[in-house]
Amino acid sequence: MSVPDNAAPEFSAPGSSSPDSSSESATPNPPPLKGIKVLELGTLIAGPYAASVLAQFGADVIKVEPPRTGDPLRKWRKLHEGTSLWWYSQSRNKKSLTLDLKSPEGQQIVRELVKDADIVIENFRPGLLEEWGLGWDALSAINPALVMVRISGYGQTGPYSDRPGFAAIAESMGGLRNLIGYPDRPPTRVGVSIGDTLAGLYGVIGALMAMHHVRSNSGRGQFIDVALYEAVFGVMESLIPEYGMFKVIRERTGASLPGIVPSSTYLCGDGQYVIVAGNGDGIFKRLMQAMGRSDLATDTRLAHNDGRVAHTEMIDTAISDWTGAHTLEQVLAVLEAADVPSSRIYTAEDIHADPHYRAREMIATHQLPDGASIDLPGIVPKLSSTPGQTRWVGPGLGEHTDEILASLGRTPQEIAKLHQQGVV
Repeated sequence: MSVPDNAAPEFSAPGSSSPDSSSESATPNPPPLKGIKVLELGTLIAGPYAASVLAQFGADVIKVEPPRTGDPLRKWRKLHEGTSLWWYSQSRNKKSLTLDLKSPEGQQIVRELVKDADIVIENFRPGLLEEWGLGWDALSAINPALVMVRISGYGQTGPYSDRPGFAAIAESMGGLRNLIGYPDRPPTRVGVSIGDTLAGLYGVIGALMAMHHVRSNSGRGQFIDVALYEAVFGVMESLIPEYGMFKVIRERTGASLPGIVPSSTYLCGDGQYVIVAGNGDGIFKRLMQAMGRSDLATDTRLAHNDGRVAHTEMIDTAISDWTGAHTLEQVLAVLEAADVPSSRIYTAEDIHADPHYRAREMIATHQLPDGASIDLPGIVPKLSSTPGQTRWVGPGLGEHTDEILASLGRTPQEIAKLHQQGVV
């Protein structure tokens, strides 16, 4: 299958890049993960998100997809000409290889790719890869230096390990859902699949630490066991210490942040909302002075957070009275002048128009195969010498299949037979 000149680099030269068509910064230095080969066996969000982060920083990522159907993410949310806009973002810089992992021929191709891979990422239900002869023991025997990221709902071990798990379940079990919403209403959710994303980030961290170990110590790889619910649980701050010592069960508190005062959402006079984070001791004084409440700024009871917590209602009422008497823009102007952390609640439209986002290159325009423009999120984090880059958007289904098979030594006739058999 032919590859456009401005699409993916040849598989024989992993890490090379074509000219970038976006506004993202490029440097003459090679990307930090140049030469790192990643084999992505996962679908949807968690595993592919981890591989996406690696791809943005120069790793050569081969994404394995089922023939004909591809990754279900291709059809999620808003579509352009039949393909998800989300797909183009999450699959940037990846190569698409269609492969039937249930077939012996497909499994053999995976084994051949593993010989030269640095990282394998998968997010199947535990045990499935073992059924296909592609589990950790089998793959590490082929490549002892291999690092394997295994993301699942409940982890590779434990009594729940064989249960199906999605981000919604992980966010519930991890303790997050019980804290989202108002106390007099049912728990709600974050508007994105945060459990998947957190698991993907933990997978990237684990993979890079394991690779450091391979190169600086043993020369042998290892697998990273990431459970979705544990990725959520890992960011739950003082949830368990507070319960363990005081039997305190944190509950939903709406827009406020319990135990840290003031930090909440307040209604302005024009019906819009402002976030005010005045919980630092010095910040609180500046906030009160800016509001014209010198009495509260100098009140010794409110000098530190523990004292302010005891008078939360009084403080929130004072702030609400003040914001309610002004428009959002007036409030933001006063708070910015007083150096008090504050913000409007951004919509996608606000983000798209914000000059700071543009100055930081956090929105980058690219071109789709049909010539249409697409805005993708910029790269995070920002490295000063070797920044990440979007070299191309998510590929077409199987776009690089023939190229990759040829790199493994398959002849055109053998590749054609694999197509005929439905293996690829």
